[in-house]
Amino acid sequence: MGNNRLGETLMILIGSFILATTLYHFHFQNNLAEGGFIGIALLVKNALNISPSITTLVLDVPIIVIAGFFLGKKLLIKSSIGAISFSAFYAFIEKTSHITLHFGNHLWIPAILGGIFAGIGLGLILRSGGATGGDDILTIIMSRKSKISIGKVYFIFDAVILLCSLSYLSWNEVGYTILSVAICAKVTELIYQSKFKTESVSIKSNGKRLHA
Repeated sequence: MGNNRLGETLMILIGSFILATTLYHFHFQNNLAEGGFIGIALLVKNALNISPSITTLVLDVPIIVIAGFFLGKKLLIKSSIGAISFSAFYAFIEKTSHITLHFGNHLWIPAILGGIFAGIGLGLILRSGGATGGDDILTIIMSRKSKISIGKVYFIFDAVILLCSLSYLSWNEVGYTILSVAICAKVTELIYQSKFKTESVSIKSNGKRLHA
């Protein structure tokens, strides 16, 4: 049990690092927008000039605490690890990285690569039972309640926010961000659902051994 928890925590940290690195080097450095609560924070920043660090905190903390109260301490702890590690990794990379991956007018390159790697990072976090913020938890809950795949819920949620971002972004930036979000959602879904497929195979295999 202890090794399993340690392994899940390690996967959350690895996923957070991959996600933070991807969002900084592929998205931020190429002026691609963001979905989720970060996207909402950017909208609030543009409209009311309130720092995204304040807005994301106001949005994340209540949902993580409420979700932990209703869904268990385990989710609260893992979500806190994911949220804190992602923020720490992003801040560290932002301040120390000397790598610049700017693709100029070829935004399709960071959109595709960013979507793939962000999906891998987010998928590892969710697969291990963690989250990077309240928006991830909302997505998981909405997926369970609606029976819609987690990838589709992510895409719908982020696409709505990005369309609202047209108030301060160009169609080109939003269009390529939506492409990246779509790829990220699909990769996330594949990694997240592979956990349940593996568990299903394991259960069936155990069942065969029991009846042998």
